[in-house]
Amino acid sequence: MSALRRLLGCRVPIQQAGFGSSLNVDLVAAVAGAGAIGTVGAALASPAELEAALGEIRRRTDDGAVAVNFVEPFFDRAAHGAVLEVAAAGADLVEFFYGDPDAALIEAIHRGGARAGWQVGSVDEALAAAGCGVDVVAVQGIEAGGHVRATAGLLPMLAAVLDRVEVPVMAAGGIASPRAMAAALAAGAAGVRMGTRFVACAEADFHAGYKAALVAAGHGDTVYTAAFRELWPGAPHRVLRSAIAAAEANPAPVVATMSAGAERIDVPRFAGFAPVADADGDVAAMALFAGEGVGDIDDVPPAAEIVRRFADGAARLLGAMPVDASGAS
Repeated sequence: MSALRRLLGCRVPIQQAGFGSSLNVDLVAAVAGAGAIGTVGAALASPAELEAALGEIRRRTDDGAVAVNFVEPFFDRAAHGAVLEVAAAGADLVEFFYGDPDAALIEAIHRGGARAGWQVGSVDEALAAAGCGVDVVAVQGIEAGGHVRATAGLLPMLAAVLDRVEVPVMAAGGIASPRAMAAALAAGAAGVRMGTRFVACAEADFHAGYKAALVAAGHGDTVYTAAFRELWPGAPHRVLRSAIAAAEANPAPVVATMSAGAERIDVPRFAGFAPVADADGDVAAMALFAGEGVGDIDDVPPAAEIVRRFADGAARLLGAMPVDASGAS
């Protein structure tokens, strides 16, 4: 039995990355229902909204593995303590990203009944997270889409972390094909975390134009940049190169509107918001986050189909029996 299955009950060593702009209930339920780990991005959620989302996911997935993700710079312990309590009581895994590992937060997660995780961008940060008592470390390489903590490539950093950390280690960054998943597992990762591949799926709450841009993109069409700095300066990210060109060509101070949690917001030019499904305006000029593996994405299938393709494809490449929806392996 794999380490992730023992910890979280998942049948497939795949985690869908959390997205901060939407709770993505349909996506999380579909991923968890397929045997992988579905992740709710809780950056904009109130306690009531998160509790309702987790309740709906549990109703749809029965025993699926569910995680909740927080972005540390936007987490205020006084203001968001109740949200963390809801997450720890209702999810299998609660994780943080983009901040120094914090033993008090990890203790609060454990006290609430969940496993604790931290996504890191360096070996030193991984060691700090393990020292703070996390159950899972996720190593993010510079190949990742969205906001990027790392300054180095995934595989060398993954190897160094695996040599020094005893808890299960997830690999993240540019993984968008079964072959890339197999490479990470062969290197010793307990599982893989994928964001861009799950943006381009039927259930994801992202704009159709964004999904189409991912499908159309090829290898070499992303850029690591600080261009989309409004509202979160000093946080490098990886986007489609076309998004920068479109934003540079649009002089308007506001390029779009979209839902963010329960509110409708204006999206400033060069703001670090990916377009959700109801975004309206110059969507092409918004932050079209994408990892380096985007060239491997050529369709927008259901999430369960992605899980099946990756589980079976990676297993074949590794010489193992395919993993099916029943959990047999």
